[in-house]
Amino acid sequence: MDRVLEFVDSHISDRLSDLYYTYGGRLSWLTSVAGPGLQKQIASIFTNSNNVIRQGIELFLITWIMGTIMYLGTASFSYFTYFEREEAHRHPKFLKNQEWLEIKTALLNLPGMALLTFPWFLAEIHGYSQCYDRLDEYGYTYLICSVVMFLLFSDFAIYWIHRALHHRLLYAPLHKLHHKWVIPTPFSSHAFNFLDGYAQSLPYHIFPFLFPLNKYLYLFLFGFVNLWTVLIHDGEYLSNNAIVNGSAHHAVHHMYFNYNYGQFFTLFDRLGSSHRQPEAEMFDAKLRTNSTVIRKQISISDSIQKEVEGKDDRVYAHNGGEL
Repeated sequence: MDRVLEFVDSHISDRLSDLYYTYGGRLSWLTSVAGPGLQKQIASIFTNSNNVIRQGIELFLITWIMGTIMYLGTASFSYFTYFEREEAHRHPKFLKNQEWLEIKTALLNLPGMALLTFPWFLAEIHGYSQCYDRLDEYGYTYLICSVVMFLLFSDFAIYWIHRALHHRLLYAPLHKLHHKWVIPTPFSSHAFNFLDGYAQSLPYHIFPFLFPLNKYLYLFLFGFVNLWTVLIHDGEYLSNNAIVNGSAHHAVHHMYFNYNYGQFFTLFDRLGSSHRQPEAEMFDAKLRTNSTVIRKQISISDSIQKEVEGKDDRVYAHNGGEL
């Protein structure tokens, strides 16, 4: 993240500092209110690129703004290019004004996630992590292995964090909001409580503090996991893979609640007896929209939903969620 911060410093923040020096005289009111000593301290925060407060503010804004751009960009691309919008809209479990509710939820919670996340980046640029510069510093074999390690470490930790969020003490206050979307769209991907989203992102940030990770690879992986979050909500059931926890597996999680907690793979769900293979009908466009198939899905979903949540307070677009 230090390279990103350097870019922002040289192209944005330092130029704003120059403007401060140019027009600083117009801030004489600050001297009369706060005194010259405090004004000097405030000025040093925003004009010194090494000041930790300025760095924290910059990293918060970078995380928030770039996270929002990535979310809206990737989700919009998926939604408007290949997401089966009409099929989703016809499903009895699709909510009234769902896409706008998802976007609103995400945009309201992304600042909170950024606020909790930026201290990890701040610690990283101050040398507390094991991020390194050169691609060959630990050898190219380790570089490749570190990707596998990152995915397995993250998947293992997220599995348990996600499963814990389904505990009755945590589900209602933290995770229920994300399960509002029984039929997810790409915009569902980041539509959750900011504490929920932050908790599930923790493994990504903890990993480079435990294991060496190239800093450019770290940025790539951070972007990848955000893209993956969109992909597993996009309804594009490309493959009924037994290893990869793809869009179909995650759709099962939204429909049936207590299965498929993993992020990338099915391994830990299988070991934890929470794996549920997607039905074959999900991969057949005609069967997927068959009324008998949908009625069976709804029956199972409603039974589990009542057990997990009690009364269903969702506002559905059609017939109160019934076929």
